[in-house]
Amino acid sequence: MKILHTADWHIGKKLQKHELKEDFALFIEWLCATIKSQAIEVLLVSGDIFDLANPSSEARTQYYKSLLKLRNLNCKIILTGGNHDSPAMLDAPQEILRNLDIEVIGGLPQDITQTLILVKNKAGDLEMIVVALPYLRDSDLRKGNEGVSYDDRVEAIREGIANTFKAAEALCKMQFPNIPVIAMGHLYTAGTETSDSEREIQIGNQAAFQASQFGEYFKYIALGHIHKPQRVNALVPTFYSGSPIPLSFSERKDEKRVLIIDTATGWEPQSISVPSFRKLIRVSGNLSQLAQSLNNLPGHDGLDHLIEVVLKEPKYDAQKIYQFDQLTSQFEKSGYQIVKNYTDFDENLQGTSALYESNQQLEDLKPKDVFIKLVDQQDLNQEDKQDILSAFDEILEEVQNPINS
Repeated sequence: MKILHTADWHIGKKLQKHELKEDFALFIEWLCATIKSQAIEVLLVSGDIFDLANPSSEARTQYYKSLLKLRNLNCKIILTGGNHDSPAMLDAPQEILRNLDIEVIGGLPQDITQTLILVKNKAGDLEMIVVALPYLRDSDLRKGNEGVSYDDRVEAIREGIANTFKAAEALCKMQFPNIPVIAMGHLYTAGTETSDSEREIQIGNQAAFQASQFGEYFKYIALGHIHKPQRVNALVPTFYSGSPIPLSFSERKDEKRVLIIDTATGWEPQSISVPSFRKLIRVSGNLSQLAQSLNNLPGHDGLDHLIEVVLKEPKYDAQKIYQFDQLTSQFEKSGYQIVKNYTDFDENLQGTSALYESNQQLEDLKPKDVFIKLVDQQDLNQEDKQDILSAFDEILEEVQNPINS
């Protein structure tokens, strides 16, 4: 049986206010062609289907149209919710989609047996089990008053993740002995490389999960959340497929991919590169260097390439900022769009904005970064600061990852 693993679709994503719906549409076309040419029988999508918990009607329409295109390929589809997704929204059409052989697990069910998806071969025989675990929210992992200190809460979350996977493992061993099992997960494991477009999860990523705790029972573990494709150092093949399209300029050099497992030959996946539908380009230098670089951009076909422009100068100069603004605002070149620009001076003016670096814009700042700078200005001991940050993480978790949104 051939299985394709992808994740972090982030339907509805905007990069610096520029919509990426065309990029995703082209990815789905390519994915359908790949599923057909590779004779894929099972498609796994490990979380963050949408970019927002309450996606726009346009994003929802693209989601359902994409599922129908994939469904027409007679491929079993299994999707799980991520930290960006609303469990309630994903789970709402669950029964209808199940009749189309599309399994969606938006949030962790009360009965964990509902995460066990039976996969049959063309002859109708049980071929494998997929444990489709979605993003595990703090409310799924910490019960009652488990742990009162910050360290206790972090440890409770780590143990909760491990116990959830162990509970699923125990069920599979009991109900389906000798049947191979794949696990899906959406979480942050220790030691992985992140990008700018990932939202911190589980107490600001402090509760990083040790991949060794997955154990050696599952044949393959299909992870989502980290956008940079990478292997996790675990006892069994464990991979982040990464996002199929670049979602931030920090991902501009990543080689996007999907992973294909052929159970006839083993559980090590084959990496298939996703075509680059548009480039993300970072241009930096002084004014003359920027003007030359922008003028020398080569022509191309397809989607507009998106540009991040950085003015780098030794000293703060208001006149150069004005000239830089003129350069970027008046830029016109077919096939290119400047979507982000900022200055980077070695010597900055200090003023009311001194808390932040000159190259930081409002949309680049994370809520926790702002809060940390505020806390650092207060006369507090380290223990009080840690308690305040812990409380902030919990509030931010509730706001960004609502249970019933």
